[in-house]
Amino acid sequence: SRKLSLEVERAPSTMMNADMDAVEAENQVELEEKTRLINQVLELQHTLEDLSARVDAVKEENLKLKSENQVLGQYIENLMSASSVFQTTDTKSKRK
Repeated sequence: SRKLSLEVERAPSTMMNADMDAVEAENQVELEEKTRLINQVLELQHTLEDLSARVDAVKEENLKLKSENQVLGQYIENLMSASSVFQTTDTKSKRK
């Protein structure tokens, strides 16, 4: 009888320990999930920073190329106006 009463007294304690173990395991899973999500967010932030830097670099390169194109366009116009090959001639209209 005494042995039975000791086992009955231990049963709630064992169940409580099992419940606590389950809660701890659940907390551990939640902690791991939070850690995984935080790492994923940080990785995405770094990716966004990298993409943003690339966009800025491309914008800068684009402005540089536009400027160079304007200079080259002006240079070509100047060459064409200085060349007799590209001069408009009125000889055809004078012949009529």
